[in-house]
Amino acid sequence: MTNPLLNILDIEQLDLNLFRSRQHQENHRRHLFGGQVLGQALMAAARTVSGRQPHSMHAYFLRAGTSEMPVIYDVEPVRDGGSFSTRRVVARQKGRPIFNMACSFHIEESGFEHEKALDPMPPAPESLSKTGFVKGEVSDKDQSPDAHAMYFDLRSATPEMYFSEDEYPAHSQFWMRAASKLPDDPLIHCAALAYASDIGLMATSTLPHPTHIMSAGLMPASIDHAMWFHRQFRIDDWLLYSTDSPWAGGARGLNRGLIYNREGHLVASTAQEGLIRPIKSQ
Repeated sequence: MTNPLLNILDIEQLDLNLFRSRQHQENHRRHLFGGQVLGQALMAAARTVSGRQPHSMHAYFLRAGTSEMPVIYDVEPVRDGGSFSTRRVVARQKGRPIFNMACSFHIEESGFEHEKALDPMPPAPESLSKTGFVKGEVSDKDQSPDAHAMYFDLRSATPEMYFSEDEYPAHSQFWMRAASKLPDDPLIHCAALAYASDIGLMATSTLPHPTHIMSAGLMPASIDHAMWFHRQFRIDDWLLYSTDSPWAGGARGLNRGLIYNREGHLVASTAQEGLIRPIKSQ
């Protein structure tokens, strides 16, 4: 595979229900990015399911992963019912669990429908510059490794909020899409969105405070992450990530996200609690 995003989601099957990552992406503290583990774990679980698409996943980050070795994904086929399949995934490095996840897959069914409308629609992504969540706007010629620029085109009307120590409301919106065209397989788009759902989400809980997620005076870490897929979508077309943080306290911040397509339809929802611990100066 030559597509970087497909490469990062590609996993190797070692045995029945046992998989291993082939590539990794470091974050700014030289640990594995949580979104990578989310996406790869979903791919591993889906390899054990037939004829059903993911609709929810609930994960805990137990230890920081290292980028110096592959991640082993051990999938437990918990149940295959008439409509739903449930899987449990444990990710390990050095023989120790770093992550676990329960996820569910559902057959295609029809039923009642409603959704929270997106109103108003923010500026179109074509009118915005590419966003680097470390240092604001980036150009196509910029070679600095902003964490996710290889995989996603990110665009925000207010990129400065992500790396500023000014105080902002606990709400954020930005557009995102895969940097390259992806295959039509809906599972790949779900796994890619699981990866992307960890971008900028925890940072929302730092916006009302005189710090930012990249600050040397802050110890950030994802604690748990939940996601629900509502309808089919393409992540190589523009999606809007609208996040808010209703609460922070006890060195933790709660964050929520709604993900819409260009037509304003809700395609997925997320929730995450993160560690946002101030580092006391010596």
